[in-house]
Amino acid sequence: MDVLQKCADYSFANEVRSASLYPYFRTISSPQDPVVTIDGAKVIMLGSNNYLGLTSHPEVREASAQAVLKYGTGCAGSRFLNGTLDVHVELDERLAAFMKAEAALTFSTGYQVNLGVLSCLLGRHDVALLDRLDHASILDGVRLGFGKSLKFKHNDMADLDKKLAKAGDKGKLIVVDGVFSMEGDLAQLPEIAELKKKHGARLLVDDAHGLGVFGENGRGTAEHFGVEHEVDLTMGTFSKSLATVGGFISGPAEVVDYIRHHARSQIFSAAMPPGAAAAVLKAVEIVEREPDRRKQLWENTDFMKRELQGLGFDTGDSESPVIPLVVGDDLLCFTMAKRLGEEGVFVNPIIAPAVPAGQAMIRTSYMATHTREHLEKALTAIQKVGRELEVI
Repeated sequence: MDVLQKCADYSFANEVRSASLYPYFRTISSPQDPVVTIDGAKVIMLGSNNYLGLTSHPEVREASAQAVLKYGTGCAGSRFLNGTLDVHVELDERLAAFMKAEAALTFSTGYQVNLGVLSCLLGRHDVALLDRLDHASILDGVRLGFGKSLKFKHNDMADLDKKLAKAGDKGKLIVVDGVFSMEGDLAQLPEIAELKKKHGARLLVDDAHGLGVFGENGRGTAEHFGVEHEVDLTMGTFSKSLATVGGFISGPAEVVDYIRHHARSQIFSAAMPPGAAAAVLKAVEIVEREPDRRKQLWENTDFMKRELQGLGFDTGDSESPVIPLVVGDDLLCFTMAKRLGEEGVFVNPIIAPAVPAGQAMIRTSYMATHTREHLEKALTAIQKVGRELEVI
């Protein structure tokens, strides 16, 4: 048996390439702005998680550039040993203050946060309670630990109650996305918080897509629902609203300190580059001082959701700037993405296993920096292609 035989047998990507429908690894030669450049053409970007439009903010770019000039381009080691810079410590403290938590700890990527935190917290006598639509990094983090996992039906509180009861007197950690990244709906945090108390569990919220977007101060879905005091740990990323790459965990100081000394994905990975750390510091400052960015994001989101539904698209249960267009069939999904690209609109086609089989969707997402002209032009293309392919 050849361990590499599976690679030779894999045919899906080439089949899609042969049909001229391959939608992945598209090369962009411009910043993640509302309009990007692909193969020399200007395309309206409806596929980015740059919700607040900060990746091109001049102050964020300048902060990152100055950090590179001061510290160089990398740390040449993990934070555990030689890679902790004063800018990392400043960022940890700044994030803790922003999240109103006792402590915070940064990682090189958001994926590594879930990988490291969950694998080190879940021991042999612990159980993770996972929403079936949780992000892949959550599933992988749980798999790396020694604990068991029980999945409950998406946002089904009766099923979560049943699964918590099944876990009995084991250590129980409920882990949910604050905003589910493909569907755009929210975890039912108030109800989850009640079940947490009922069963003596703990709660970790992955708020990658909620941070900067939800809550009066941009602290995410727990602030939005008024249950911050019930969330034990919050995971966030820097690759969405905060303009760069990396992630963090925030919560009680003793828990964060335990993670600091046990999370293998941080101990054995190089520290996030200083330019990225400085960019996040500036981005958090802007989130706090410019709430109108969040207001504009929601105006754009509400406009697009209303218009897309008015055209007859199925937008699922979206409650966020992630608005899916559910089409069902994988081939139809790829075809629609290609046609929209030809019409000057960049979108992301999503198929199983990222979504349940038979529920393929066009994932659209919006930025505070989209103008009404951008959005109306995109709507014209979406309507044209939707009717052409009989999606509406």
